[in-house]
Amino acid sequence: MVSLLSLLHLRRLHLQPQHTLSLTTTHNALFFRQLSYTPRVVDSQITSSSSQSVVRTVCSLVCQSYYQQQTHFRGTHPRLTLSINSRYLSPEQAITVVASLADEAGSMVALSFFYWAIGFVEFRYFMRFYIVLATSLIENDNLERAHEVMQSMVRNFAEIGKLKEAVNMVIEMKNQGLVLSTETLNCVVGVATEMGLVEIAENVFDEMSDTGVSPNSSSFKLMVIAYCRVGRIAEADRWLSAMLERGFLVDNATCTLIISRFCENSYVNRAFWLFGKMREMGLTPNMINFTSMINGLCKRGSIKQAFELLDEMVRKGWKPNIYTHTTLIDGLCKKGWTEKAFRLFLKLVRSDKYKPNVYTYTAMINGYCKEDKLHRAEMLLTRMEEQGLVPNTNTYAVLINGHCKVGNFNKAYELMDEMGKNGFTPNICTYNTIVDGLCKKGRVQEAYKLLERGFKHGLQADIVTYNILMSEHCKETDTRQALVFLSKILKVGLTPDMHSYTTLISAFCRQKKMKESQQLFNDAVRLGLVPTKKTYTSMINGYCRDGDTSLAVKLFQRMGAHGCVPDSITYGALISGLCKESKLDEAHRLYAAMIDKGISPCEVTRLTLAYEYCKKDKSATAMAVLDSLDKKLWIRTVNTLVRKLCSEKKVNMAALFLHKLVDKDQIVNHITIAAFMTACYDSNKYALVSDISEKISKGIG
Repeated sequence: MVSLLSLLHLRRLHLQPQHTLSLTTTHNALFFRQLSYTPRVVDSQITSSSSQSVVRTVCSLVCQSYYQQQTHFRGTHPRLTLSINSRYLSPEQAITVVASLADEAGSMVALSFFYWAIGFVEFRYFMRFYIVLATSLIENDNLERAHEVMQSMVRNFAEIGKLKEAVNMVIEMKNQGLVLSTETLNCVVGVATEMGLVEIAENVFDEMSDTGVSPNSSSFKLMVIAYCRVGRIAEADRWLSAMLERGFLVDNATCTLIISRFCENSYVNRAFWLFGKMREMGLTPNMINFTSMINGLCKRGSIKQAFELLDEMVRKGWKPNIYTHTTLIDGLCKKGWTEKAFRLFLKLVRSDKYKPNVYTYTAMINGYCKEDKLHRAEMLLTRMEEQGLVPNTNTYAVLINGHCKVGNFNKAYELMDEMGKNGFTPNICTYNTIVDGLCKKGRVQEAYKLLERGFKHGLQADIVTYNILMSEHCKETDTRQALVFLSKILKVGLTPDMHSYTTLISAFCRQKKMKESQQLFNDAVRLGLVPTKKTYTSMINGYCRDGDTSLAVKLFQRMGAHGCVPDSITYGALISGLCKESKLDEAHRLYAAMIDKGISPCEVTRLTLAYEYCKKDKSATAMAVLDSLDKKLWIRTVNTLVRKLCSEKKVNMAALFLHKLVDKDQIVNHITIAAFMTACYDSNKYALVSDISEKISKGIG
């Protein structure tokens, strides 16, 4: 307890407060608003005795304040003030105070001073202040409060960008007897993830395993959410899998976030899997879950599946809102089914409960613009304005894009002017739309002039602007200038996105400059960017052109790590490359895997593999390659194959396929017959012509 002399001294103090701060903790009714003073660094001339006097006085004040507030505080306690002969408490003195309080008055009193002190910059970012108190608490066997101090240090030092230093100190405190806890390390992970510092968070998570601390459900949840927020979905999925493997459950809110982010980033299959897992775990999908899944399915083009999920949603008692309907309309339009979208749109128009909003109109207008039905798009714009809805920037953007697509740039400029009259200043996105349209129509100089006009109005080029210009130069095989633009992106403080790198990678791959392509690919991954399906396909195609299918296969196998699912173009590029190197069995296995996954091979892929087997006189295998196709595709492919074999003077092989073709289709393509007959005559194989003519005649008869 504080001495009587100290209490008498405190009552004599009657000075005006300079600075007031009130702090409480979740553990104590701790009030320090009566303790008012401004800390300053102590003058170097202060004697040791006066410094000790300051420490003793502050200790007395803290004790008196703490004990009175614990027993008598009713909100009307007189304000206590502190003025120590015009001298102020230094950080070093604060360390002495907190250590003395912990040793003589107990942990709670020391904490009361600590929480008041860290309200001031002088103490808040003074690391030794935290360490001394935590060490004192450890000596008092109060490990729970020591962890509390360490957690506070982590949060406060993160404010000034010194999270890493604070984390290192937390781990170092093991040597002072502080056993690391899941709660404290979760605090560190949480702070790191809030700041987007996922690498630090992952390092701390690894520290848990190294020190024998068991991560709990919250630990994994923090990592999943962190990677979702920064858009690194492959890593988020990896952490989600690890979480579920440990038997930890995902709560509804986390599921909602994951499903939304997975769908936004084209991880629809994985999101759909988690959606089913939710129900297995006993969680009930809510409106957001259903709508997110419907949105993801629509973006992927799985419209039928989206409507099936809508039916399930209604059966579960959830009524689709305007956002759900808008998502479906947008999905139908992107699929090219604008008339179906318009029928759904009309249902909303006639509905008493939900009416189309600006986003619904914009989705419908975009659909008509994509089909070059600009008259209908303009009519919808008029209807929208009659309903009292104001077109937004995106509405104008889709209309401008539609007119640019058909080369009607005068109308695009008119719409840009109309935006200004309606209070929407054309932004860089608007300029980008017209610039992109001009470049695609070969009017590059006009595009540059338009950009100059925008820059005069204070606009700044964004990453999309640079990507458009880079793409244009790559199209003209001017990779040198494209690289100049990449340098400019970095110079002006922008961050290149994966599209920037993919544009360059594709250009270098087309030029068979695989060393440069691989370097760009590695740079993108090092920056934390996630390669897309297009990136991988370009690289695979490039290596196949360069005759290095082994590297192409390795890249193909890595696609899944970045959440990329190969499509028919990816498979086709690799199969063609393997065929060129006469690796037919490997190509055939890949072809079979492709069919097994429900991916339909394009005609070039079908023809390439079958023809390569024919060149090796393996007609039976070539037949087997084509047998998995439906009748329509089989007939079309065999027609092309017969003509190709005829052009190569392989008439005997061509005759085998032609006979099969006549068996399946009596009305044989006249071009195919003409090519076959010409090849037979040129090779003096008239009997083959006679046989096929007789077979066709019998079929007709």
